[in-house]
Amino acid sequence: MFDKRFYYLIKIQYLGYRFHGWQKQPDVKTVHLMIDRTLKYILQDTRFKTLGAGRTDAMVSANEAALELFIYNEPIQDFDEFLALFNHNLPQDIRALSIKEVDKKFNIIQDSKLKEYHYVFSEGQKNHPFCAPIMTTILEPLDVELMKKGAQLFLGTHNFKTYCYRATDKGEYIRTIEGCELVENDIYTASFFPEKSYVLKVVGKGFMRNQIRLMFGCLIKLGRGDLTLEYIEATLKYESTEVMDYIAPASGLILHSVNFE
Repeated sequence: MFDKRFYYLIKIQYLGYRFHGWQKQPDVKTVHLMIDRTLKYILQDTRFKTLGAGRTDAMVSANEAALELFIYNEPIQDFDEFLALFNHNLPQDIRALSIKEVDKKFNIIQDSKLKEYHYVFSEGQKNHPFCAPIMTTILEPLDVELMKKGAQLFLGTHNFKTYCYRATDKGEYIRTIEGCELVENDIYTASFFPEKSYVLKVVGKGFMRNQIRLMFGCLIKLGRGDLTLEYIEATLKYESTEVMDYIAPASGLILHSVNFE
């Protein structure tokens, strides 16, 4: 007798500050570990498997991430009841947002999806410690207007090898950034936030290891006056051999949304 499989797409959000990223690893607490542990508890003897839409690094948060849940033989009868039970048992820094059934042709890894990342930061002053989980504080004053111009240079199809951590000669580095802008932050607010903060918004189909943090590290150096707009343009050319050496801190990075096309 063959096992019957049921397929579900679940959207979740989490604060990444105390997690060692998404992917399960020995002896450390990860988001995927806590989700599977919770599902094992609420599904009891029902066999299941989960697969994430991608990985986030240690301390990176998600406003909206996605995972696929495969359940064997026993379908979920009531989605509202399942979500309520799931959320009741998840740790307080993970929340399930929605669940819907998908068919077996759906592939969470390979299906075309658009991801939007946000990098939240402030400059020129020390912030309240409560900001630390989702905002990076750059103590030196930055030329934010120049950084806005720099962000525009990443738009379009370029060679992003400079912005891949430990790039080799075998990777696929020609990538397309569908959206890239640096704006004043009015998305993430709290009474203890500084009066003014900013968010870099980056949209694309796929990102390489540490790509957005390396891109933002470059913009920080631009804002400090350590490099120029012309330098950024040169790093994106096909023949560029530059290696970016400054990875911006993980805790300012948020996976804002994942949309399947």
